[in-house]
Amino acid sequence: MRQTLIIDTDTASDDAVALIMALRSRDVEVKAITVVAGNVPLEQASRNARYTVELCRSAVPVYEGAARPLLREPHTAQFFHGQDGMGDQGYPPPRGRKEAGHAVRALVEGIGAHPGLTLVTLGPLTNVALALLQAPEIATKVGRCVVMGGAACTVGNVHRAAEYHSSNEPEAARICFR
Repeated sequence: MRQTLIIDTDTASDDAVALIMALRSRDVEVKAITVVAGNVPLEQASRNARYTVELCRSAVPVYEGAARPLLREPHTAQFFHGQDGMGDQGYPPPRGRKEAGHAVRALVEGIGAHPGLTLVTLGPLTNVALALLQAPEIATKVGRCVVMGGAACTVGNVHRAAEYHSSNEPEAARICFR
């Protein structure tokens, strides 16, 4: 049985690998990709997601969402992932455009249309927190949520208590984890 996913991402090179794995898997159907600012600014993360979708010869829609954290100033990880988030390899721009509509709306509608799906979050949880604030009932419709946002049995990659995504957007993480 195929797993149904929605993937929320701040698409840098690590997320691109995860997107490729999901988009190329016969066991997974990706319904939508929602993009959030994080590793790189929103526009670049969207470009990277759309490039990756095209690289996989997929037609999965890509929606742009939050361009900044809820309360804090944005802090990218371009020092690590390169200015373009993909190691500054000079990949061509994607041919496709972003989908009309906001990522938060895509999350609410996608989760509502596919109860039991798996929500995969590969970036700060801003889009997901905004979706939960707008439509709290979606929390009961997600079958499973896989979060790149912690460090079990080890220290975080930003400081002893936090991983990058949670450190970058702790207010959104708090909304999602309550």
